[in-house]
Amino acid sequence: MVQFFSKRRLKIAEQIIVVSFFAVLIPMTISGFVINNVNQQSNRAQLRAAAVMISKIVSEEIDVFEQSINNELNQIIYTLDYYKNSGQEQKYLDSVIQSMPFYKELKIVDSAELLEQYKVYNVRDYAVFNRQLKDGRYIVAILDLENLKKDWFKTLTEDKRQIYILDGRTNELFASSNYTAEGFNASVAQLPKRLEENVPVIFGKVKNKPLVYLKKTNPNALIIVNTTEDIKKNAIDYNRDRIILSILITMLAIFFVVGLYTSYLYINIRQLFKAIIAISKGNYARRIRLLTNIFTPFEIVFLGTEFNRMVNQIHKSYVQINKKNKELKQLDEFRSNMIDTVSHEFRTPLTSIQGYTSRLLRQDIEIDEETRQKSLKIIKRQSERLKRMIEDLLVIPDIEGAKLNFNLINIPINTVIENSILLVKNDSGKEIINNVQNCSTEIVADNDRIEQVFVNLIENAIKYSTEGSPITLDYETEGNKLIVSVKNEYDIIPREKLKTLFDKFVRLDDSTTRTTRGTGLGLFIVKGLVEAMNGEIRLYSNDECGFCVKIYMPLA
Repeated sequence: MVQFFSKRRLKIAEQIIVVSFFAVLIPMTISGFVINNVNQQSNRAQLRAAAVMISKIVSEEIDVFEQSINNELNQIIYTLDYYKNSGQEQKYLDSVIQSMPFYKELKIVDSAELLEQYKVYNVRDYAVFNRQLKDGRYIVAILDLENLKKDWFKTLTEDKRQIYILDGRTNELFASSNYTAEGFNASVAQLPKRLEENVPVIFGKVKNKPLVYLKKTNPNALIIVNTTEDIKKNAIDYNRDRIILSILITMLAIFFVVGLYTSYLYINIRQLFKAIIAISKGNYARRIRLLTNIFTPFEIVFLGTEFNRMVNQIHKSYVQINKKNKELKQLDEFRSNMIDTVSHEFRTPLTSIQGYTSRLLRQDIEIDEETRQKSLKIIKRQSERLKRMIEDLLVIPDIEGAKLNFNLINIPINTVIENSILLVKNDSGKEIINNVQNCSTEIVADNDRIEQVFVNLIENAIKYSTEGSPITLDYETEGNKLIVSVKNEYDIIPREKLKTLFDKFVRLDDSTTRTTRGTGLGLFIVKGLVEAMNGEIRLYSNDECGFCVKIYMPLA
């Protein structure tokens, strides 16, 4: 067993069962055995003492009876001295018989030889007493013992022990209480061959059913007290059963409480285990839900509370780390997209500037004035394009950090749109329908930034509109807002794609199907600038407008 426990760690429930077995079951079993043994010894001693006491009580009753009979006979003899003839004597004796019904017969005989005829009355229910008178005659008293025997046992009517009184000379049964033939024969059979006189002696083969005899010499009688099976059961077996039952009930109650305590403790510890396993697998949102009641130890509650607090801190750190990782990932994507944008978008204007500059610097050819002016215009236009891309890149940190500085003033919307159209590069020559030119309503905005917004939107519409389709600018008012819409014909954009167009470096045509130039920052910058000026921007794509951008700006 020691090797088994050394090789295998016991669970808490198993340990509690083992501890309960050694700390409760075995000690209570031993205690129950000791208590039962002590109780049995005590009850056995009480049974013996009771049997001895009863034998003494019966002996005293017999002595009292004999003394009272002798006293009465002495009184009768004393009274007979006053009567002068036999007739008066017999009349007196008859009156005594009438007053004392336990006298069956009172006679006066002349000689001792005549006493022999009265020995026939010495049977179970009668007793013969004789005393010699002063004149040499004898008075003979024959007593009916039936009523006297009841007086001997009247103090023992509640006791269930068997009491037998035997004639000391013939060993014949003289009187009894609770008599049974089986009990009488068994008691007599166990009497020792040599009997001690005038002292109660315990005998018998069964310790829990003591037998007591008392051999009297005057009068010559033998008293036997037998403890019956019923008395033994009531005094020993019943108490033993109650002790065993009490111990069993106590043990069951202890095991019930221990079992209940163990079950609650085991459930809470299982919760701790599950939470620890969940945390080890990365589930930082898991919490311990304890089953708290009177059986829940303070340490378990404290451990659960501190564990949940620790997990909360870990979860917060985990969320922050994930957020930082996401930001780092976005930053990495921004860096990659920045490199991609610089490598793709900056190369074209730089190449044009470098090519036309080299052309103008050549000395081996003669360049006419028209060609020179055309080359310089291309260089200027590509430089402005490069400048706008750089400004777009530089404004991103200000938008993300909410560090934009605005000079908000009241500006007529028609002026903003007209200036923006003039700044738009429209190499394709697409028609721009300006329905806002007659609207003189003023909005609250920064003049340069709002023009930058509409320049980006109009250029974006030109780049992504279908061939030969116009770009339409409309307006409407809604409450305290002026809504300016920029529409162009284009294939319907899926809702999922439409939601991502405000992100950085997102384009309608990806890197594999790209047909237009741009950084993919236009709508991101537009959204940041509009919202920074307390406006709102929304995108639509349907059969009516193809692709539509609506700007909601506060009215002056």
